Amino acid sequence: QVQLVESGGGSVQTGGSLRLACTGSGRAFSTYVMGWIRQAPGKEREFVAAISTITIYADSVKGRFTITRDNAKNTVYLQMNSLKPDDTAVYYCAAVRRWSDSASPGRYEYWGQGTQVTVSS
Repeated sequence: QVQLVESGGGSVQTGGSLRLACTGSGRAFSTYVMGWIRQAPGKEREFVAAISTITIYADSVKGRFTITRDNAKNTVYLQMNSLKPDDTAVYYCAAVRRWSDSASPGRYEYWGQGTQVTVSS
């Protein structure tokens, strides 16, 4: 089992940057695909990015967001640049075993509590 805790959310203006971090418990952290999923008010959860030894991004964030991981620290990061109001959401860190499931929010097995990101125009 993996327990996940996010940090780094906040409020920024359009064009600003934020860096989210997610730290996991357990020795199995490095064996999981780690993803970031977001949910805006009144909308369904949306895949943002995932990482194993490779990475994948949603088209809406490609070129602006970067996902990285440090397995020695059991931590995954999401660097968010050129933020837009449409990026406003609660961002969740999550873990899944199979890479083939990484772009499907409903497939993730373990979730953090979420961190709010608000981008104002």
